[in-house]
Amino acid sequence: MIFGARQARPSFLRRLVARAQSREFSAFVVPGPEAVRVLGVDLDATGLQISGTPRHASVLLLVGELPLGLKKAAAVAYAQMPRPRAILAVGTGDVSPLPEPNVSAGLRQEDVAAGVAELRQLFAQSAFSPEVADFDVDAIRTQTEYVCSMHPEVVRSERGSCPICGMELVPREAAGGDGHGAMDHAGHATHHEDMDNGAQEHHDEDHGSRGDIDHGEAEHSTAAHSDGEEGRDDGHEAIEQGGHGQESASHGEHGHAGPGSTDHASADEGDANPDGPGDSEHGAHSEHEGQGQHAGMEHGEHEDHEHAEHGGHGHMDHGDMDFMSMVEMTRDLPRSSDGLQMEWVEDAPFGPLFPGLPGGLTLMLTLDGDTVARAEAEGIEGRPTAEDLAGPAEELIGRLARLDPLSPVAYRVLALRALESAAGVEPEERTALARVGALERERAASHLGWLSIFGHLLGYSWLEDRAGRLQISLVRAANADEITRLRVEAGRLSRRVEKTPLLRRKLKGVGLLPEGAEFLGPVARAGGVVTDVRADEEVYRTLGFEPVVRDGNDALSRLKVRLAEIEQSLDLVGKAGEMTGPEPATNMEPLHEGPATVETPRGVAILRLRLGEGAVNIVELDEPSARHLGLVGGLAEQRELADALVGVASLDLSPWGIAR
Repeated sequence: MIFGARQARPSFLRRLVARAQSREFSAFVVPGPEAVRVLGVDLDATGLQISGTPRHASVLLLVGELPLGLKKAAAVAYAQMPRPRAILAVGTGDVSPLPEPNVSAGLRQEDVAAGVAELRQLFAQSAFSPEVADFDVDAIRTQTEYVCSMHPEVVRSERGSCPICGMELVPREAAGGDGHGAMDHAGHATHHEDMDNGAQEHHDEDHGSRGDIDHGEAEHSTAAHSDGEEGRDDGHEAIEQGGHGQESASHGEHGHAGPGSTDHASADEGDANPDGPGDSEHGAHSEHEGQGQHAGMEHGEHEDHEHAEHGGHGHMDHGDMDFMSMVEMTRDLPRSSDGLQMEWVEDAPFGPLFPGLPGGLTLMLTLDGDTVARAEAEGIEGRPTAEDLAGPAEELIGRLARLDPLSPVAYRVLALRALESAAGVEPEERTALARVGALERERAASHLGWLSIFGHLLGYSWLEDRAGRLQISLVRAANADEITRLRVEAGRLSRRVEKTPLLRRKLKGVGLLPEGAEFLGPVARAGGVVTDVRADEEVYRTLGFEPVVRDGNDALSRLKVRLAEIEQSLDLVGKAGEMTGPEPATNMEPLHEGPATVETPRGVAILRLRLGEGAVNIVELDEPSARHLGLVGGLAEQRELADALVGVASLDLSPWGIAR
């Protein structure tokens, strides 16, 4: 049986249903579809459809060796998948805390196809079972904690009152495992919504049972807040008409703006209008306020109402407790660039399995409405560090190649160059040309993989599909003739992207980096900086290489640089004539220190090692994604959420190149 079977007695009808379900498998891929394309595996050819959410998937597809952080995220995703469900592992070892995979397969196309066929048969036979096993992970366990309705930052493990306003704390469910709340596939902490909903319900109950409220003040506050919200909505319409609407719609479809929109909406409504009057009541009360009277209002109430109109705080019968408006609640918070006073949602995680970002990358955002107030990026927990590379010299090449599965060839060449430098050996010309061919094919494939992810984030499914298929074809290419044909297809794709309507308006000015920021690779060259270590290598000069440079320093210029580099890299592969895997130089006996540099698809990587008695004693590794990590804050902060995500994605950060 499969671990994720649905609890029911197998019957003829249920077996028919299971067979029908097995014909249309939908897979949620960990760490992401890009990890499959790098291997040259076409999932569509196996009959597996990729799903952007685990809730719409019946198969959890694990690809490659997964560090601890990704295995934890995969366990949360698996717990969210509806039964019947199954696990297919492709080149994966230990998967705990997940259950054992139902089917394991190799990394080749035929291996994956055979694994899918085996899984279909297993699924059809045992999708239903009278006895099923439960599955639970720490990250989705919950515990009860108590929070203030007006001050969400006040959290206690026991009942009590708020030390700021004195209001009784209300219970909410929170994560008992990792402290971020139960996370969905995008990594959103679900306890934020639970908190707001619970606080709103308790707020309504309080107003219904603790006495009367001065309606004059509450309604006046509501009208003022409504005017502010209308102004904010008008501004957003103008922005969307300027070309960002499709991005926002795309993000909303996948839950991108969940923490920033739903939570704030319920908090704002609860704060501004405790009794929840409708629009007609707003109009009626506003008319009464304009006339300076209210039906049934006593003289003392009228004085309170006048006091509210002049900026005072009316009386709320909450045990001598004043009503706190949104202005009061946000008085001490910093102001975002739009100047609006909104309650903040802190530490809202986007990732590590977030559609539109590389699998494993996590953005921790503090949201002020739909504006990013603070932003930080994190890599993969448990990813090997430079210290983990120490060991026998003959195994260094393989260890370094596995360090970043998104660009293994570049890291393999980096290790080879460092060992050759330590041994004082120069590779032969043919070997050097073959390495250029391998490096440039990987560069073009990597840029296509980024383009596919970027297309998904922008909402261009045609771009996501075409770039992904071209990447798979390039990885599979076996000779120069195939590369020549793919060079023509890459040129057509580049022209199509450049002619895409509104693309310039979507990307121009988005993702601007502050002055003085240090950046590498395509990010630097998109800012007009001529920097590329390939220009200093003799083998590249003989091929007529010159760096691709564009001005703009924004997401649009980075897109243009990578499109041009795809074509340039394929031209270099054709000139090199070979693209075989890099091999060590002959008679190599490392004895000394060995520095080396390689221009990876994301920028220059630097390796320094010292060898003694056949072992690597000291390893220093400087990776481009680690150096670009500090750019996230300056790029995303004080930008709308949609633009912030596009800006971060334009950096092409590899979570495998960021130690955590």
